[in-house]
Amino acid sequence: MLAKDIMTKETIKINPQTSVIKAIDLLLENRISGLPVVDDDLHLVGVLSEKDLLGILFEKNIDVDAPVERYMTQKVIRFDEKDNVADICEVFLKQNIRRVPIVEDGRLVGIISRRDVLRMILATVLDLKESRRPT
Repeated sequence: MLAKDIMTKETIKINPQTSVIKAIDLLLENRISGLPVVDDDLHLVGVLSEKDLLGILFEKNIDVDAPVERYMTQKVIRFDEKDNVADICEVFLKQNIRRVPIVEDGRLVGIISRRDVLRMILATVLDLKESRRPT
């Protein structure tokens, strides 16, 4: 199965100048743990996760109006929409990440989370069980 087959296409994304407070609000409001950060042409420039934002607690002069580019991860593990889901699953197993952006020609086209992979696994198992049922 390919990334494009299970990715969430409607992604909530932000730009590097989005304020930290707005990003936190989006994370909490949408019950998600991370946000892709894109430029005006939707090129992926980073990812902002809950973990990235926890670093704010260690700053002496907290500025919640600061841009997220100060906290985002810039070296992002990403996949192409034509990459195999098994390769993505392997990264989830080896890295401490919960989601990966999916790109086409460097532009964000979706996102895959651990939960998306679990949904695919469940659907596959249920399909196998159904196909093995005696008729």
